[in-house]
Amino acid sequence: MKTTPRPAHAAKLRTLVAGITLFAASTPAALMAADLEAGKASAALCVACHQADGTGMAVPNGEPWPALAGMDAGYLLKQLQDFKAGARTNASMQPFAQMLNDEQMRNVAAYYASLPPRAGTPSQASAELLAHGEKLALRGDWDRYVVACVSCHGPGNGGVGSDFPRIAGQLPEYIKAQLIAYRDGSRANDPIDLMSAIAQRMTDHDIEAVSAWLGTQSAPNSSRN
Repeated sequence: MKTTPRPAHAAKLRTLVAGITLFAASTPAALMAADLEAGKASAALCVACHQADGTGMAVPNGEPWPALAGMDAGYLLKQLQDFKAGARTNASMQPFAQMLNDEQMRNVAAYYASLPPRAGTPSQASAELLAHGEKLALRGDWDRYVVACVSCHGPGNGGVGSDFPRIAGQLPEYIKAQLIAYRDGSRANDPIDLMSAIAQRMTDHDIEAVSAWLGTQSAPNSSRN
């Protein structure tokens, strides 16, 4: 039997999300002394999958490689550290993370953060699917406790600090893969433990829709090419 969440519970969740976002927005990312040229040199390990401009790559029937360009340096550093420590698992990424020491990770993260972010691209998805994705991304579905992406990822889903990455313009194949990973528990390195709870309330249709729509969007202040 379907249970409709009570309004009071939804209100509490809205308050929690607003508080989390306010905290993240008011806490500046730690300034990291980094050598961009050294980071570019170390990023030679990354080019085959993430491309020279950091815009990522989706291989048909293969593993999608995310766009890293323009992402928050603190977020990228944490992901590398988590791959190296085993807090986040990926058979391809973990060996590369093991090759980098702490200084190299900081440099690589800062280098990719300095690059122009990937612009959104047109989608072949249906108008209905994109409209559903836009609704979830901007307004959510509070009847099911599916929090709008912008509640945490900020205006235009352009990212907030080191905890909430930019997802506007990210490869839709990668967004889809990560939502599924959060839903099935194969990814669990969310610092506030919110993504898994949200993803578990999303259907395959929801995930397909929001991934497709976010891929068409450009991060705030980025230009379409």
